[in-house]
Amino acid sequence: MEADERRNGDSTSHNHRAPKKPRLAGLLTESDIRSEFAHHQTGVARINNGSFGCCPGSVLEAQREWQLRYLRQPDEFYFNSLRRGLLASRTVISDLINADDVDEVSLVDNATTAAAIVLQKVGRCFSEGKYRKEDTVVMFHCAFQSVKKSIQAYVSRVGGSTVEVRLPFPVNSNEEIISAFREGLEKGRANGRTVRLAIIDHITSMPCVLMPVRELVKICREEGVEQVFVDAAHAIGSVKVDVKEIGADYYVSNLHKWFFCPPSIAFFYCKKRSSGSDVHHPVVSHEFGNGLPIESAWIGTRDYSSQLVVPSVMEFVNRFEGGIEGIMNRNHEEAVRIGLMLSNAWGTNLGSPPEMCVGMVMIGLPSKLCVDSDEDATKLRSYLRVHYSVEVPVYFLGLRDGEEGVKDKDSGLITAYVRISHQVYNKTEDYERLRDAITEVVKHQMTCQNLP
Repeated sequence: MEADERRNGDSTSHNHRAPKKPRLAGLLTESDIRSEFAHHQTGVARINNGSFGCCPGSVLEAQREWQLRYLRQPDEFYFNSLRRGLLASRTVISDLINADDVDEVSLVDNATTAAAIVLQKVGRCFSEGKYRKEDTVVMFHCAFQSVKKSIQAYVSRVGGSTVEVRLPFPVNSNEEIISAFREGLEKGRANGRTVRLAIIDHITSMPCVLMPVRELVKICREEGVEQVFVDAAHAIGSVKVDVKEIGADYYVSNLHKWFFCPPSIAFFYCKKRSSGSDVHHPVVSHEFGNGLPIESAWIGTRDYSSQLVVPSVMEFVNRFEGGIEGIMNRNHEEAVRIGLMLSNAWGTNLGSPPEMCVGMVMIGLPSKLCVDSDEDATKLRSYLRVHYSVEVPVYFLGLRDGEEGVKDKDSGLITAYVRISHQVYNKTEDYERLRDAITEVVKHQMTCQNLP
């Protein structure tokens, strides 16, 4: 056997496509959907798909079969099945996101892993003297906490600096975000510094806003930003993703949030001419130096089954009218409808216009709840889970000096928002339970300070 044939995860031909899919069954009925998600705990209003996602029963069955194939004969699986299976999954994703080449797509555990890959590369450039001390990384202040921690771990400690752009929220238009971002880039270039990396969210997490990602990447190109990394943890399955249109050097999206894969899997796109040979998986295996897709395909003995079921996921989503785009459109429409229903019931607002929402929407909470800190927000979230079986994130909005904020129907300042998600398994009753729970807490004049 030749050495390249033994290499796990390699793609020896760009024309290697996934096996032809079998003929699909008919469109899913409501009963089918209930059956696919029958493993969900009953009695819980599960309106937080954005955090951990969901996986249908048919995909879990496919995952179990992959696991059994490994357990039956690990050597045969490693040498003859794993490489082809991972390539099939990467090929599906490559086609879905309009990549030029399947070798621009790697499979990693999650967006956190991709951030570590990018920021380790940036850190090496500082430590090796390719970048000057105090050159900058620019990002939005609401970037995911693990991304900020990766900057601390890999960039700040070797001399890099960071500029955080405050995301306007509540936000009324893309222009507000673009203006704030331009100011952030200007700060990043102050005193002769160079912006080495911009980190842009496609969909921010908390608060949740659909960002004008194409426009922001274009501005980076115009302003001479060296590299652009789009953290799109929530994107695939929520919005159309075309990496060539977006134009970033790096783009990552979790497949276990809105794309029905089991945890944990994300695709990591590296534009070929941007990544070069200096992008590596944080876990070094015997595949080190063979390219990121191959390095990522073998990081030691582990369960790779979540990365092998992508073709099965495509079979599942294609049983919906309109496929994945049909699901995205319906989730968006339902999330906006429900968001307006809740904001009207509470006399509050949406955190952004409908066109800046996806399958997640931010809705202002009544001021009478008196959410005055992150601790209060966590306490309210726990109270809703324990006493009402409602699972929903709560976001505390801390205003800076001089900010007026938004007021509710009682003329009180809105200081907190819930982030509701809508996925195919959700029902209107899930959101009505949240509506009634908040209304009841307010009716009994309870605040976050005196919740049990």
